[in-house]
Amino acid sequence: MSATLVSIASTPPPRPAWLRAPAPVGQNYRDLKTLIDSLGLHTVCESAACPNVGECWNHRTATFMILGNVCTRRCGFCAVQKGAPLAVDYDEPRRVAEAVAAMGLRFAVITSVNRDDRADGGAELFALTIRTIRDRIPGCGVEVLVPDFQGSHAAMDTVMAAAPDVLNHNTETVPRLYRQVRLGARYERSLDMLAYAKSASPQTPVKSGLMLGLGETIDEVLAVMRDLRAHTVDILTIGQYLRPSPKHLPIVRYVPPAEFEDLRRAGYEMGFAHVESGPLVRSSYHAADSIPVGQDGGGADHRTLWSAACEERWQVT
Repeated sequence: MSATLVSIASTPPPRPAWLRAPAPVGQNYRDLKTLIDSLGLHTVCESAACPNVGECWNHRTATFMILGNVCTRRCGFCAVQKGAPLAVDYDEPRRVAEAVAAMGLRFAVITSVNRDDRADGGAELFALTIRTIRDRIPGCGVEVLVPDFQGSHAAMDTVMAAAPDVLNHNTETVPRLYRQVRLGARYERSLDMLAYAKSASPQTPVKSGLMLGLGETIDEVLAVMRDLRAHTVDILTIGQYLRPSPKHLPIVRYVPPAEFEDLRRAGYEMGFAHVESGPLVRSSYHAADSIPVGQDGGGADHRTLWSAACEERWQVT
C-alpha cells in the first residue's frame, strides 16, 4: 500500500453505509441496562458512545469501566466526561464481579478512565477487580485495557501480578497526531509500557489498538504497526474514528473496508498473532475471540493455550 496524504476537511464527508451498526434496542439490551444501572456501574460502551453497544449488549457482553466516570485527561477523540476525579470506590470490584456473574460471562473486559491524580494511576483497583472476578467466577478470563499509568513500571507490576489473561493499552494514533489526539500522553511512553508488560509476564498476550480517519497516512499506520511488533505486542485492533460530538476532533476521512482488510493482512505478515481490523472495530470488540478459550473459560488455561498457539504460528521454542 502506498501512502496517501489526506487534507483536513472543514466538514466530514457523509457517513457511508458500511458504518451502520445495530440500534441499541431489544430485551437483552434492556436487561443489561437495568443490571448496570442497579449496580451503579459504568461501561465504556455508554460513556464513550461506542457504536457497537446495540450489538454487544444484545449478545450480553459489555466492557466495564472502573475508577469512576470522570477522566483527568482531555483527549480530543474521547466522549468520556472530563474534570475533577471521583473518590475511588473500593466496592466497585465486587459489583463488577456481580455483573459478570449475572451476565454469565466466561471472558470479561475491564477498562478505566485516566486517574493521573493517583500515584499508581489506579493500578491497585485493576488488580483488585481481576482477583475479585476470579474469586466470584472461577475460570473466568479477564482482559484489562489500562491507561499508561504515566509510565510507572511499578503500577504495571501491580496489574501484571494479578495475572490478567490479556493486557491491553491503546496507542490510538500515529506519533505526528499525538498532541491533538492524546493530550497528556506520549507515544514512546505507551510503547515502553507495552514492552514492559510483556517482559513482566512473557506468557500473557499484550494488545494495542489504533483509530483511523484522523489525518494519518497509511505509511504512518504501517510504521506504528511495526513499532508495536518490535515492542512485543501480540494482538492488534484497528477501527474507524467516529466523532462523538461537534466539540471533538473532526473526521478527516472514512476509511473503506478494503483498506482495513489490507491492514489486517499486513498485520499478520508482520507477525501479530491476532488482528481485528474493520470500520466498526473497537479495542474490546470480539475480545474473547483473540485468544484460545479452554473448557474452564480462562485463567492459566488461557495462557497455556496462547503459548501453544504462538509456538505453532511462529515456530518458536
